Amino acid sequence: MTQGSSAPRGAGVIARWSSMLDVDDDTPRLTLGEGGTPLVHACRTSERLGVNVHLKLELCNPTGSFKDRGMCMAVARAVQAGARTLVCASTGNTSAAAAAFAAAAGMRCVVVLPAGKIAAGKLIQAQVAGAIVVEVDGNFDDALAAVRELSKRPGYALVNSVNPYRIEGQKTAAYEVCEDLGGAPDWLCIPVGNAGNITAYWQGFTEFHELGHTHSRPQLLGVQAAGAAPLVDGAPVDSPETIATAIRIGRPARGDQALEAIEQSRGAIIKRSDHDLLETYRRLAGESGIFAEPASCISVAGLEHAVATGLIRQGSTVVCVLTGHGLKDPDTAVTVVDPPLRSAASADAIAEMIDQ
Repeated sequence: MTQGSSAPRGAGVIARWSSMLDVDDDTPRLTLGEGGTPLVHACRTSERLGVNVHLKLELCNPTGSFKDRGMCMAVARAVQAGARTLVCASTGNTSAAAAAFAAAAGMRCVVVLPAGKIAAGKLIQAQVAGAIVVEVDGNFDDALAAVRELSKRPGYALVNSVNPYRIEGQKTAAYEVCEDLGGAPDWLCIPVGNAGNITAYWQGFTEFHELGHTHSRPQLLGVQAAGAAPLVDGAPVDSPETIATAIRIGRPARGDQALEAIEQSRGAIIKRSDHDLLETYRRLAGESGIFAEPASCISVAGLEHAVATGLIRQGSTVVCVLTGHGLKDPDTAVTVVDPPLRSAASADAIAEMIDQ
């Protein structure tokens, strides 16, 4: 077991990593079984690209995304502080995680969303868990501004990634990567939307390094969608547009920290088009068997581009973070697959159909 861990995988982020988190004895050990996600060697992708590719399956968290790691911390600390209502703005995954942990903690959850901009699989998760869902005219940045103001009221707690406890929980994924590989990879490729996750990973790798572990800080490759790439383009995007709803953000709340992390790691931040993203989205499932939402697959699309341009050298060990499950966004999935074949119910008819 890695230095700093105090419980086995499956115990939850707080129980497992309490000695390395900002918690105390009075912090509730709230958990839905988050963390401890697999790191899968993508053999066929590795062969195709000439690099050693591992996929960090954050889609295996309880609500199907990486948000659960940070949300357990944010909600536990909100309970400890006496809050009664959680509030967040969301492009989808945050709302699902906030609603689930609010339910587990017996709290009210208010989710504020940009109208018509949320994938169906994410919205329904929050609703089924009992969240009060409010759609607003505007984009994610407008929703975040509103909930920041709302959270100033007594009894409310803001659980977006601007909450420092969210970063505390999410950094534990970096600990696990180092634990599984025996150190950091050469490169970590990760989607960048509001920029909290890349910030958290770098914090985790840095803390692991400070514990005396060698080769525990990778180069970071942040990847944004071309229609929502404020950090790549160097300016806010007033009307971000991309099929990758989870990273459709024009003013990342932790953008400066993300750029600092990338610079410190001697890494890079790039953007990929929706066309490139959807090609990778379909190829990744057919090549590795892993079905991730579009925003997740942009990490692999970024890797493909980085290898093709020589940014990432042949033979490198690379971890691509897959942040959310493909079933989060069924509407996109149906656009990239062929309809089912129709056949008579006999072996001969089926064989004739599939062998055409």
